[in-house]
Amino acid sequence: MTDSTDDPRTKHHDDGFPAQEQSQPGLLDQTRPDPDHGEERYRGSGVLAGRRALITGGDSGIGRAVAIAYAREGADVAVVAMPEEQSDADDTVRLVRDAGRRGVAFTGDLREEEFATGIVADAVAELGGIDILVLNAAYQKDRDGIEHLPTDEFDRVFRTNLYAMLWTTRAAVPHLQQGASIIVTSSVQAFSPSPGLIDYAMTKAAQVAFVKALAEELGPRGIRVNAVAPGPVWTPLIPATGWDEERLATFGDDTALGRAGQPVELAGAYVYLASEAASFTSAAVLPVTGGKPL
Repeated sequence: MTDSTDDPRTKHHDDGFPAQEQSQPGLLDQTRPDPDHGEERYRGSGVLAGRRALITGGDSGIGRAVAIAYAREGADVAVVAMPEEQSDADDTVRLVRDAGRRGVAFTGDLREEEFATGIVADAVAELGGIDILVLNAAYQKDRDGIEHLPTDEFDRVFRTNLYAMLWTTRAAVPHLQQGASIIVTSSVQAFSPSPGLIDYAMTKAAQVAFVKALAEELGPRGIRVNAVAPGPVWTPLIPATGWDEERLATFGDDTALGRAGQPVELAGAYVYLASEAASFTSAAVLPVTGGKPL
């Protein structure tokens, strides 16, 4: 007999989300209801024992879920966050350490080249090296028409989602050995872009090209490069996007499963791509979308 809690339509929050608004980058203590990062739910089995991971945007949302999962799978973890997210980042580090692993947080603005590259040397110094690089940090904002899209806003999107990704990867590659893994958080928006997220969707499509080209370059060195393409997932980024009450109330309703995902539901994809189970997987874009097609 199947337990009703196994039903993917209802096993997590399956109602609409209440009206709320935050300024970017979005904080957990202002997000209602609390996202599920796997604090109580995720159980590890040691598949990443001895590995060392650097995760950008690791303070909350998908990044925190990945940090928790990696630690419980045996990896040491460094997370990167904005200064405004220091408290959330500290909580993520605490969860990593509670799993018996080394955890550290670096705070700064990834739009600044010096910081985006410096976190690599900092992670190597703190963890003794890097085996897994998760490029997860992102910025999005709802747009009410391209004629109203300010240059400083799409510059922020491009610098956060693309420039920082390139800078950090460029600095990290010389430290990666055979067996290392680079994982990018792309989006269903790369394939099915929404007009209100035009600049964000552009960057997510560019990330897919980045993954495919870099996988071709680094494959001969034994380094795999992949992406996860999430669908609608409840994180602090969502109430900070600027959507109105109706949009939040229906967030995720258009998936085949009829609801938004929770960060913990993404964690397994990142664990798989970083693990030996994915040793022949590179240049892949793994959809975790609740059934929304790529």
